[in-house]
Amino acid sequence: MTAHSHPLPSRTDVHAVIDSLTSETGRRPSVLALATRLGLANTTFRRNYPDICAELAAIARTPTGTTAADAYSKVQADNARLRRDNRDLAEQLELAIAAIQRLSIDNGLLRAALHDARAVTPLPRRR
Repeated sequence: MTAHSHPLPSRTDVHAVIDSLTSETGRRPSVLALATRLGLANTTFRRNYPDICAELAAIARTPTGTTAADAYSKVQADNARLRRDNRDLAEQLELAIAAIQRLSIDNGLLRAALHDARAVTPLPRRR
C-alpha cells in the first residue's frame, strides 16, 4: 500500500453496504455498484474480495429465496407445461389442416358450380 491510499473496508462493512444496496433497490447489487458505493475501483474490489464477488455471482444466478431443488422443480414444472402446450398446439394444427383441406374441396366445388352456371345460355326476356 502506498502512503496516500485508503485502507480497504472490512468484510463486515462490505456486507453492510450489500444489505443497504439490497434494501434500496430490492435486489442484490452488482459488483460494480458495490465497488462504486465503497469508493473502490471495480478491479480493486474484485482482486481484494474474490469470495464476495463469487457470492454475488451465485446469488445473481439463483432467484432470491430459492434453493437448487426449488429451481429444479420449477424447471420440471415448466417442461411439463411446455409439453402440454406443445401437444395442444399440435392438435390445433391438425384441426386447422383438416379445415383448410375441407375449404379447398368446397372451393373447388363452388368454382365448378360457378363455371357451370356461366356456361348456361341466358334466354331472351319477354316484353
